[in-house]
Amino acid sequence: MRASDKPESDDTMRQSGGTIGEHTILVVDDDPSIRGTITDILELEGYPVATATNGAEALTAVEQLQPALVLLDMRMPVMDGWGFAGEMRRRGLHPPVLVMTAAQNARRWAEEIGADGYLSKPFELLDLIDAVARLAGEAAPGNGPAGA
Repeated sequence: MRASDKPESDDTMRQSGGTIGEHTILVVDDDPSIRGTITDILELEGYPVATATNGAEALTAVEQLQPALVLLDMRMPVMDGWGFAGEMRRRGLHPPVLVMTAAQNARRWAEEIGADGYLSKPFELLDLIDAVARLAGEAAPGNGPAGA
């Protein structure tokens, strides 16, 4: 059984598929169906994925995994996306961040936290895959050095 197949509790970070480290995509969302769907899609694309249900878990994951990209919901319990982004920067952590939100002002929220991009929910799967490939850069599976 893969880690992503196990039931998740509200206080546990999950790591699934592939090697831990620079290629990992961290999916941070309190909605288990969104988290699971995004995880499945990214794993099918060849990315190792870690998940967190809130900003506090995500901080631990960023420190431990040093992910290639953080996919971040903004409205979550415990610690929201604004709190996560501020604390992450305060700790000197700077992975690329892609905001995922259903809010009408997704662009403004992404700009407020200094995110590298945003997707408005609901989004198209191809838009997600393209954004991850672009923001994860050369860490994307199968990609060589930038410009190659």
